[in-house]
Amino acid sequence: VQLQASGGGLVQAGGSLRLSCAASEHLNRLGWYRQAPGKQRELVADITTDGRTNYADSVKGRFTISRDNAKNTVYLQMNSLKPEDTAVYYCNGRRPGFGAVVNSYWGQGTQVTVSS
Repeated sequence: VQLQASGGGLVQAGGSLRLSCAASEHLNRLGWYRQAPGKQRELVADITTDGRTNYADSVKGRFTISRDNAKNTVYLQMNSLKPEDTAVYYCNGRRPGFGAVVNSYWGQGTQVTVSS
């Protein structure tokens, strides 16, 4: 399974960016993680096939995750960006494997930089 992310860039505080990630196959759960310098990778948001979403508290009300199941694509609309949102954002997809195994797949990171 391959995931191809796009849409990062440089934006001023208060601005918006939209990330996209296309998967080569259907994955039950698609999401976005981010990793800032010197910090651990953290979940930003994820979404199931039927549209159930989960957000980190730090992005609730500012970010919106959505997906197009026909295109196996997940989007992250980021509004009211803050400098602390600066990080490398990674697309992730998961689906059940054999037994209790969950297979997890990662896309390449895309840099998001928010200037103050």
